Amino acid sequence: MIGSRSKHLLVNKIRGMAMSDRQATDISQHIDDYFFEASAEDFKKIPGRPIAYWVSNSVRSLFEYQKLGELSDTRLGMATANNDLFMRQWSEISFGRSMLNANSRVEAESSGLKWFPYQKGGEFRKWYGNLDYFVNWENDGDAIRTFINPETGKVRSHNYNLDYVFREGVTWNALASYKTSARISKNSIFDNSGSSLFAFDATLHNVILAYLNSNLIVDFIALISPTLNYQPGDIGKLPAVFDFDGKLNIRRNTQRLISLSSEDWDFYENSWDFTSLPLLRVDYRQITLPETYQTVRAYWRDMTLTVQKLEEENNRIFIDAYGLQNELAPDVPLEEVTLTCNPHYRYGNNKSKEELEGLLLADTMRELASYAVGCMLGRYALEEPGLILANQGETIEDYLERVPEPSFPADDDNVIPMLDGDWFTDDITERFREFLRIAFGEEHYGENLRFVEQALGKDIRRYFLRDFYNDHVRRYKKRPIYWLFSSPKGSFNALIYMHRYQPHTVGTVLEYLRDFKDEKLQARKNHLEAVSISAGASQGEKTKALKEIEKINKILAELDDYERDVLYPLATEQVEIDLDDGVKANYPKFGDALKKIPGLS
Repeated sequence: MIGSRSKHLLVNKIRGMAMSDRQATDISQHIDDYFFEASAEDFKKIPGRPIAYWVSNSVRSLFEYQKLGELSDTRLGMATANNDLFMRQWSEISFGRSMLNANSRVEAESSGLKWFPYQKGGEFRKWYGNLDYFVNWENDGDAIRTFINPETGKVRSHNYNLDYVFREGVTWNALASYKTSARISKNSIFDNSGSSLFAFDATLHNVILAYLNSNLIVDFIALISPTLNYQPGDIGKLPAVFDFDGKLNIRRNTQRLISLSSEDWDFYENSWDFTSLPLLRVDYRQITLPETYQTVRAYWRDMTLTVQKLEEENNRIFIDAYGLQNELAPDVPLEEVTLTCNPHYRYGNNKSKEELEGLLLADTMRELASYAVGCMLGRYALEEPGLILANQGETIEDYLERVPEPSFPADDDNVIPMLDGDWFTDDITERFREFLRIAFGEEHYGENLRFVEQALGKDIRRYFLRDFYNDHVRRYKKRPIYWLFSSPKGSFNALIYMHRYQPHTVGTVLEYLRDFKDEKLQARKNHLEAVSISAGASQGEKTKALKEIEKINKILAELDDYERDVLYPLATEQVEIDLDDGVKANYPKFGDALKKIPGLS
């Protein structure tokens, strides 16, 4: 409320402005709605003493109580000084060289393993997830901790947090568009983009996690941090009024929220705990793929609404405990329910219900195609959950040790042709059709395939030729694990799995190219030439044959150049790769043989 003397002066000033008497009178009568009065002493209550004149007495008084930094250690994460050298997406490396459950530095070092989970902030996601990266912490992080600047002789990396690595805590996104998102963290090392806190009383972690994900934080953090870069010091200044009724409910709700968010994260192959697609799980299986999808979709919808309800209940408890019933509402919009299976969050809320459902269905069918390709190449198997082949140089023999009698066996030679036509029995389109028959049954195969193609908006061969690899590159954030050998105009394409790569793999791709070019295309050309001069062929048939011959001649010329200038020289090199070096270092070794990817090729 503005003071009476100041109000009188302001009213007189308003009446002297260029406006009608009616406008001036209206503004004067409602002047209390537009102005605030605050004592300079009130600003001192908030850390940093911001000139936050709009803040209510209720909010201002909360900052007189204990702060979050008095209940926990807030720590800025590690800076490796060279993420390209020390950090990898988890899917790039030999999975057997990683450790997911280290509880201490001693345990990590004694394992002899190299790669460990690395919290790095990531997108707006609450409760659990954003587990995308590994960091090289072999021998207690020796390589990082002795990373010297040759010009100065000083160690370049810093903030190792040796007393906190692998401990359970709470991590949050340092940078936010407008709102923090926090997740439970354990068995991890954390980056300066994923700073963390560690409560002195570990039973408070779920309460703190719920608090950081509550509706209160948007207003509180805005008072402390003028930017959208939320540092540990900022988080530590938040008021922490945790002695209230309902704390037990907060803990219980939060544990459920972590569980549901974890389940959602693991639905997708980007999770290292991924086991199988929901579409293939017994719990959801129906007679047809469309019916199965509807069952899965109903479960996802229930998950989303459950998370929304639990978050709103947490908000309500905090709002009551902090005495902010007249200032905040507990509502959580659907777009802030951060489950990947929730289309409002995944695609934004500026689309119609029909658009959202169409996008989710299409992406689910893309995920089915991706999983099928994983089964073709031996990364997955229908009979066994989780990763099958995920270490460098593993072979079909390793696969058969894990899956002795596969219903849908992996490809023997780790080369899957991807061509415009049924030229090979192990062509990617033919193998997908086989996968669909085996995974969902022969009886409804036609209906199931139509469902997939309608969702994708094109037939399955066109999808594999035009879209699949782009989808794969996006899914793995420009660090693809399947590599596409592709001629300049895409007339020949063959997919390999980099974890099964051997120095002779390029030679195997070359054999496919020669078979396609010298045997199959040449045979087709010979047949067409016979048609073009056949007395029994119509003029239309002859014209069509001549056009196709012209097209084949162009393809043959393209493939001759690709073989001579690119693939054959590469095959003779017997290129070696090391998965520890990552895709960014290994992919360019194959030059023009592989599909160009900006930033890699």
